[in-house]
Amino acid sequence: MMQWAVKLPGFYPVWSLAFLLLSSCMVGPDYVRPATETATQWLEAEDRRLNTTSANDQTWWKSFNDPVLNQLIDRAYLENLNIRIAGVRVLEARAQLGIAIGNIYPQNQQLTGSLSKVHLSERASQAAFSKIFDYAQTQLGLTASWEIDFWGKFRRAIESADAGFQAAVADYNNALVSLTADVAHAYITIRTLEKRLSIARQNVDTQKESLNIAEIRYNGGTTSERDVEQARTVLANTQASIPTLEIGLRQQQNALSVLLGASPGRISGLLAGTAQIPAPPAQVAVGIPAELLRRRPDVRHAEWQAAAQSASIGVTKAALYPALSLTGTFGLLSSDVGSFALGDVFLWNSRTANFGPALQWNIFNYGQITNQVRVQDARLQGLLISYQNTVLSAQREVEDNLVAFLRSQERAQSLGESTAAAQRSLDLATLQYRQGITDFTTVLTAQQALLSEQDSLANTLGDISNNLVGVYRALGGGWQVRESKDVVPDSVKEQMAKRTDWGGLLRPAAQPSPDTKTPSGVSWPRW
Repeated sequence: MMQWAVKLPGFYPVWSLAFLLLSSCMVGPDYVRPATETATQWLEAEDRRLNTTSANDQTWWKSFNDPVLNQLIDRAYLENLNIRIAGVRVLEARAQLGIAIGNIYPQNQQLTGSLSKVHLSERASQAAFSKIFDYAQTQLGLTASWEIDFWGKFRRAIESADAGFQAAVADYNNALVSLTADVAHAYITIRTLEKRLSIARQNVDTQKESLNIAEIRYNGGTTSERDVEQARTVLANTQASIPTLEIGLRQQQNALSVLLGASPGRISGLLAGTAQIPAPPAQVAVGIPAELLRRRPDVRHAEWQAAAQSASIGVTKAALYPALSLTGTFGLLSSDVGSFALGDVFLWNSRTANFGPALQWNIFNYGQITNQVRVQDARLQGLLISYQNTVLSAQREVEDNLVAFLRSQERAQSLGESTAAAQRSLDLATLQYRQGITDFTTVLTAQQALLSEQDSLANTLGDISNNLVGVYRALGGGWQVRESKDVVPDSVKEQMAKRTDWGGLLRPAAQPSPDTKTPSGVSWPRW
């Protein structure tokens, strides 16, 4: 424990308390970031399609060069309801921080006033000294009590609340990461399904033509009815796949509508026209694994939660030590007894006051406080392990999406070759069938092979882009879109301001900035 000696000029309670507060210690541990297992490079770092010198993922969706996708994400940022919920929780956490800061000052202050009519018992002990049994009394007063933060209980509470506030900011940023990735994923899936529908309908037209050829040859007696029925079977099977694709397309459109804060069907105009599946850039900037600790909001959120819990240990542990409080009362009191009058309450001679320290120490708590400290420490340890697990999971997510992104490109290249071969095979089979060189089974087999290859190619092209979206999601990119902007839109702020006095907390200048520093010590509010 720290010891000091100081001689103050005269008796100045306020300055004495300030010195005591600033000189006192804080019980409980200071937060230390736990060691984490972080790779030096990605497993695919040698691939020329990856740039590991830096990460450029702040507006990663623009790398697809798709104006519709850019417009959708801009609108989602402004209208998505989950983002608004996360923004309101940031404001809630800031208000909680304000509550914690208030405890540094005198915790209880009361203005009192009363007017009472009193009748004393004629058999009470004071009746032996006074024959006045009825009188009126009026009183005005001010009472205040201040528990000195000698052990850092309130400062630890501020530290915990501020870390909780920063965790709410990180959670808001993480919601933005998910939103941008979800919008891109839904849009790419929509374009992929549109492409697959187009392929299916083109094959329906081709297969109708083949059925027509089979019917002509059957009516001409040059082939059997089996060719006709086989053609109808393949055609019907292809037609049956169209409703399934249409269901998936509509569901993805509805999901995108919700992400944009609109009811289903309200965004059809944004998706109108024919568009291709967004193509990824030739090279992707992914940086190095160590940068995840700085970039990924969920990693930051996990660490701020641990920092908040670390401070909570000090809050609980302070109850093991004596609590020093200062209590004071000043008032004015008068009655109508004898020559006095109720109006005399405003005279200086009517003053009454008391002031002094008080000590409270929970010496017989039967180990309850000690075990409460242990509970808080166990929770901290769990959060530290959770932070380490979050870091490992983040690296795994990046690695999973990187290998999927790179290998799916190789798959697409092979499928492109097989699709071209399947198209040539179908052309030859159809020509030979018309010339009577081959049977109709060869044509049907070629048609089915072409449809399968075309559908697989379209699906894989969508997978390439979606896997790249997964890479950027895993890298934690996209939350930077909100930098220097409010966490809630003007419409929400107007509603809140009408109900409650929020002071300056709703002004743009009061919005928090992302904090990428390691939590340590008392963190006073930054906005």
